[in-house]
Amino acid sequence: MSRCIPESIGILPAGALGVGFFYHLTARLTQLDGSVFFVDRPGSSSGLSLRARGELNIEKEGGTQRVPLGGLLKPDLLNCAEQNMLPEVLLACPNPDQLLPILSECVALVEHAHERSELSTTSLPIPLLVLSSNGIYFQRIRQVLIEKLEESTLLGRLPDLWPDLMPLLIGRLMRGVTIQTGIREGDGADAIYRPGPPGSTRIAGGSPEQRRRAHQLLCQRNGDFEIADKASPTRVEFDKALINLSANFLGQLAALDDNGRFRALTIGEVLQRVGEPGILELTRWVVAVGKAVRAYEAHEQPEQIVVPVLESLHAHADHVPSSLQWLASRLARNEVIHAITPTELWLIDPLLHYARSAGLEPAVTYFDGLKTALHHRLGLLASRPRIPN
Repeated sequence: MSRCIPESIGILPAGALGVGFFYHLTARLTQLDGSVFFVDRPGSSSGLSLRARGELNIEKEGGTQRVPLGGLLKPDLLNCAEQNMLPEVLLACPNPDQLLPILSECVALVEHAHERSELSTTSLPIPLLVLSSNGIYFQRIRQVLIEKLEESTLLGRLPDLWPDLMPLLIGRLMRGVTIQTGIREGDGADAIYRPGPPGSTRIAGGSPEQRRRAHQLLCQRNGDFEIADKASPTRVEFDKALINLSANFLGQLAALDDNGRFRALTIGEVLQRVGEPGILELTRWVVAVGKAVRAYEAHEQPEQIVVPVLESLHAHADHVPSSLQWLASRLARNEVIHAITPTELWLIDPLLHYARSAGLEPAVTYFDGLKTALHHRLGLLASRPRIPN
């Protein structure tokens, strides 16, 4: 028995990136027919606030549009299953550190189906799950899902899933590496969301059949999605990490001076301050780590890999990187900022982990130096006197 709404797209949660996806998949809010909707994240305070208020504030051309949530904000995945309204494909785009609880929800869905005698090779309870948060994590997340399912088997909650069910379940897990952007101003029900322009998302991983199905469903809503059949999810993650690290991580270092002052730079201004040699140095160390985990081939050279990175940065020279926009909005509200965001940590920490595991001590020194420098400059920023509102 299928408990999903055919050809529906769920987005979890209603955060900055999720609202960006929602905005474009509904043709800029002109096709609110209920086939694209949000899915609640258990325990989310912002989700509770949105549900209480019953509407989203989305800024678009001509002003802010209030979008009544009504049936557009579904409960969590397990309750969606109970009410036969799981999405067929789910774009998961919370902070990267919130991805693991989503895996636990997926395991609960499988257990729920087994309890109802609904688990079979022709009736799989997990939506086509496209992980779209920024970061380098797919291989680890995939392994954790396998471990959680096997643990459930050991505890007697699931039957033996090998050799038939496990590959089919894991084949529904995909990586959606995206350049879609979105900004949220404020918190809770009063937040205003500013979706960025349409951005491409590359879908990798999963089984070829399920990858094609997810791509079909997302594209028929005029989404900007493509299939990365010839690249592993990790390769696609590393390629995107180069752009994010250049614009956002190095961008923050360029935008914060030694006196704790901050200015929201454009990507063009970041390039001027960092210089193309600085981007190439970053690329050399990312590629060195990438070769150690077989994201890059042994023959590939940083000088070749950096070319599309620089092309992308120059093409978006007038854009202010999302992390710098985030800093600017927090400072405008006199909020204290003293820690690197999870988005940046899920880029730099996996690189440090892989570099240490591979014994690449010079790479460890480089990435640890970037992390320490950003911690230091954010600390200087936090120590500056706040101007009362």
